Amino acid sequence: MDPRSEVVIRQQDYLSGQVLLINAPNDQLAKNLPNKVQASVWTWNYADHQGFISSGIHSHFSVEFPQAPFDQVVIFVPKSKELLNYILHVVVSHLKLDQNIFLIGEKKGGVERAAKQLLQYGKTLKLDSARHCQLWQMKIEKTEQLKPLEHWLKTYTVQIDQEQLNICALPGVFSQDHLDVGTAVLVPYLSQVKSGKIADFGCGAGIISAYLAKLDSNRQIFALDVDAFALRSTELTFQRNGLNLTQLNLQAVTGFVDAPNDLDAIVSNPPFHQGIHTNYDASEELCQRAKRHLKNSGELWIVANRFLNYPPLIEQSFGECLVKADQQGFKVLYACANRVS
Repeated sequence: MDPRSEVVIRQQDYLSGQVLLINAPNDQLAKNLPNKVQASVWTWNYADHQGFISSGIHSHFSVEFPQAPFDQVVIFVPKSKELLNYILHVVVSHLKLDQNIFLIGEKKGGVERAAKQLLQYGKTLKLDSARHCQLWQMKIEKTEQLKPLEHWLKTYTVQIDQEQLNICALPGVFSQDHLDVGTAVLVPYLSQVKSGKIADFGCGAGIISAYLAKLDSNRQIFALDVDAFALRSTELTFQRNGLNLTQLNLQAVTGFVDAPNDLDAIVSNPPFHQGIHTNYDASEELCQRAKRHLKNSGELWIVANRFLNYPPLIEQSFGECLVKADQQGFKVLYACANRVS
């Protein structure tokens, strides 16, 4: 069990009634709480959501607060400070005065900083410090009127050749307030991507998806991400740029295994972080499985940190991996499904 969950169980006497576990790890915490607790989960991680559902735990996958009454919430600190501000706002917009918010996080994950964010709504008390984690309690002394989701958007403009894109990104989404270097290295090559049915794996704020759609209105774009905030951001980016939403297919995925088949191209700046931890599983799975999801002569385009050893993984299934660019610490990698395997 996750050490944060172990600390919550140590202090389970503080919990009672309808308890919402927010951003909880995919473990059995909800099933190990006492009978006086009816626990459910709010998560924006689709892989975790599927894990909870398969374990019989009631889970809500969304960017918005569940439409149900709760007596208490336990927030597992997210990596993003802005995302925690959003979560706290929606929590105090739905709960009542004197109800309790609990905050749990790893010390190296910034739990002490996060506890200070609670102070805008009430006094805090540290309940426990164990397993390199801390558990805090705050009794709500100030509630708020719920602000629309768009209030939390960050927007910025990206100039690509003669095209200009307005990017919309919600809290916690990768590259929320600027174009990241990896995508900037990849973007000049997007004009070479085949038309047809294209998957953008790890779509984030939708920069790649929107630009591919803008270049060719006949493309069908499948924007894939594990994160509900990323999927909503991509949709908002399409809307902000006046792109045709019938081109866009938003799909929550647990990993690349859930991607559509018979694709003409796969384009990705693949993720390799899970919360505060580095995790290469999703991007390595992409390299290994991509060919199975492509039509004959379908293309794979990836941008990755120079130090990541993806070419051998791609070569194992495609037979050849070409380096189209190597600059600013990133490589653009290309493979074609009709090459000899």
